[in-house]
Amino acid sequence: MFYGKNSIKKTTFSLLAVGIIVLGISGCDSKEMNNKNTAQSEAVTEAAEESTQKTEESDSLAGIKLKADANEKHSFANVSVHDPSVIKVDGTYYIFGSHLAGAKSTDLMNWTLLSTGVNAGNTIIPDAPVELEDALTWAQTDTLWAPDVIQLQDGRFYMYYCACRGDSPLSALGIAVSDNVEGPYKNLGIILKSGMGSDIESEDGGIYNAAEQPNVVDPCVFFDKEGKLWMVYGSYSGGVFILELNPETGFPLETGYGKKLLGENHLRIEAPYIIYSPESEYYYMFLSFGGLAADGGYNIRVCRSKTPDGPYYDSAGNDMINCKGPANTVFDDTAAAEFGAKILGNISFQWLEGENGKLRNGYVSPGHNSVAYDEETGKYFMIFHTRFENRGEAHEVRVHQLFLNEDDWFVAAPYRYIGESLEVIQDTEVVGTYKLINQMRDISSFIKKSVLISLNEDYTVTGEVSGQWKLSGDNQMEITLGKTEYKGVLLKQWDEYGLKTVLTFSALSEDGTSILGSGCEAVTTN
Repeated sequence: MFYGKNSIKKTTFSLLAVGIIVLGISGCDSKEMNNKNTAQSEAVTEAAEESTQKTEESDSLAGIKLKADANEKHSFANVSVHDPSVIKVDGTYYIFGSHLAGAKSTDLMNWTLLSTGVNAGNTIIPDAPVELEDALTWAQTDTLWAPDVIQLQDGRFYMYYCACRGDSPLSALGIAVSDNVEGPYKNLGIILKSGMGSDIESEDGGIYNAAEQPNVVDPCVFFDKEGKLWMVYGSYSGGVFILELNPETGFPLETGYGKKLLGENHLRIEAPYIIYSPESEYYYMFLSFGGLAADGGYNIRVCRSKTPDGPYYDSAGNDMINCKGPANTVFDDTAAAEFGAKILGNISFQWLEGENGKLRNGYVSPGHNSVAYDEETGKYFMIFHTRFENRGEAHEVRVHQLFLNEDDWFVAAPYRYIGESLEVIQDTEVVGTYKLINQMRDISSFIKKSVLISLNEDYTVTGEVSGQWKLSGDNQMEITLGKTEYKGVLLKQWDEYGLKTVLTFSALSEDGTSILGSGCEAVTTN
């Protein structure tokens, strides 16, 4: 979460431009006529271009099966849990989020809400306003932000909770414990505080500096491959930090805020989540950039390290410790956007005439993700919340698979998970017309909409962009668009709005730009 959620008042500065308007009386009529003629000419040109585009689109879709023989449908029980953090216990996935919300699922598709709201009736932490009174009082709030739950060596479940005032980094981070993952959790106490005034020493000693020191929220607790326990945390303010914890008690081994991994001067970066991949032997840190609201441009990025406490690098080789805002600035998205491999942001696959699902709601501000790794299947699942086109601030949990490309960088599947697995893909299956989304690297409310391209038999790419493509292995692909090479994965997935199975691809460039492709043709799975 970030200190500013529904609280920071944005000040707009208006600049008054003073100019002199000279009117040529005799020329007014002719200028008006010229303007009208220009407008008419532009309208005719736009209409002609639109007509040409529709003709080209129609040609590229000729003979393509845009609908399945029978509409493919899958059932879901969706749930609203903001900032979902996942833990798997005895075959069931549990997620815990802000405002003491929790839910569970056995298939990552159908969720059951456990409880929600910081109130006496919440079953996760009963009578939380009393149980967590110290934290709520310190943070001057009546609610909780994003938690994380982990099972320690004693078999008990430890919830790392946090409370934040909202319009400042006045926050408290503490631990509660339970014998059951669903609760009830009992408070063990606060372990970190931030946002204190000059009359109270910070955790590092001395006066707290919000531009350099962390806002103690958004914890993620994990074991490294050696069995050491760590907590990564932080939002906006002075950045993201990591602390080593006692694996028996869950409390910090040393005093202080720990080691900084990235951030400074209030960059809009938060929600760190670290997972180790036994396949690549890297630690991957996922982060959310931007603001979480529908107009905030929230997006998910990733970087990696060979050691749990860094340094972390993005796909372009940038050391994330250099990801910081210029001195005396706040929320400099331009500076932040240069870092991290962006794998999911605002996206919308557009409807084509002849398809099902004309009314579509793409993802808006997806973020604050966690990741689950299934050791038996080798699958990685990214669990996150997202808002949607035309639905305001309403949000729901979504689950997408993650895959490692040939350079060991994660890419995200374009569509939500329904149980699909990677298959062997033949060159002939790849040939066809696709909806392509270039997610770009910006942090903005702009929704990236799909355009049409064709992957041809001669391994060329034509359409809105041109290039080449090739298969590598069973389902890895390389695609070059213009001068940029992307490496990724091919996967057959269910198109939720088109009610069909299509061939998709997800790929990442070296500079950290990802592209998503969704085939137009209805296909069958092997």
